[in-house]
Amino acid sequence: MKNKLSALFNSETFIGYCFILPNFIGFLLFISLPVLASFVLSFVSWDIFNPPQFVGLKNFLDLFGFHMRPGAAFGSIFDYILVWRYIVPNDFEFWYYLYNTTFFMLGIPLGMIGSLLMAIIMNRPLRGITFFRTIYFLPSISSIVAIALLWRWIYNPDYGLLNTLLAYMGIQGPAWLNHPVWARISLIIMGLWSGIGGYNMLLYLAALQGIPQHLYEASEIDGANAWQKFIHITVPMLSPTTFFIFVMSVIGGFQGGFQSAYLMTRGGPGGATTTIEYYIYNNAFVWFYMGKASALAWFLFVIIFAVTLFNWKFGGKKVQYQYM
Repeated sequence: MKNKLSALFNSETFIGYCFILPNFIGFLLFISLPVLASFVLSFVSWDIFNPPQFVGLKNFLDLFGFHMRPGAAFGSIFDYILVWRYIVPNDFEFWYYLYNTTFFMLGIPLGMIGSLLMAIIMNRPLRGITFFRTIYFLPSISSIVAIALLWRWIYNPDYGLLNTLLAYMGIQGPAWLNHPVWARISLIIMGLWSGIGGYNMLLYLAALQGIPQHLYEASEIDGANAWQKFIHITVPMLSPTTFFIFVMSVIGGFQGGFQSAYLMTRGGPGGATTTIEYYIYNNAFVWFYMGKASALAWFLFVIIFAVTLFNWKFGGKKVQYQYM
């Protein structure tokens, strides 16, 4: 027995477990236990100052439930057919902020296309290309506070850079951050500016450098032009990277939106830039509705898990087929 214990303690397996033990303890204390605690809190009503009270599924029903509009009267058969006109959500803000979250995700395909084009440009054997790669990558590692302050000045309706340039062209610029539609578009543009030259560009750049050059040489012998080489060689060979970036971007899109909105618009105007993540923050740390915030967090987890599973089930097979 002593020999077995001695061999175990001196084995590489035991040494490996010792190395991962601190990380495992941190994962258990700071991730696993809080996740389980939030699951329990999603079934209670708790404002921090008073003891929690068990409410069952009330938090979820308040989020996802619907009720009849007060004073709704069914005077004809058409009222019964069009009954949806009299049904309103229990929490209209939740559905509005979910719409905002999906609206901001419209920037994902634009960002992916921009990152791919930037990677193609940065992959060219130009003099000083390393310097340009560094310059374009800097916004993705810069402080979000500094970026927000810069873009708040750019979007300022009175003396901002953007409206000043538009005025020189005879165009009256809008109040970018004070209009619901323009505020959303403004945050998307800021996100594209800071993200196009970031990590997605690096992933595409690494994938481009991993494409065998003999494929392009063979296509040139067959008379393929630059566009044909891009469509029939570059795009299929980049499909695993594109799929990975898309999945991670969708996950980040559901989880994001708080920092930029908090620093730029405080979620306004009229909640137009408030996302689900921002709504969780408000419920938990502004209004102290810990139970509702936990229910929102678990809803977000289920949505992200379902969307990711869907992407892997249907998108993963297509990527493997193209890659093979």
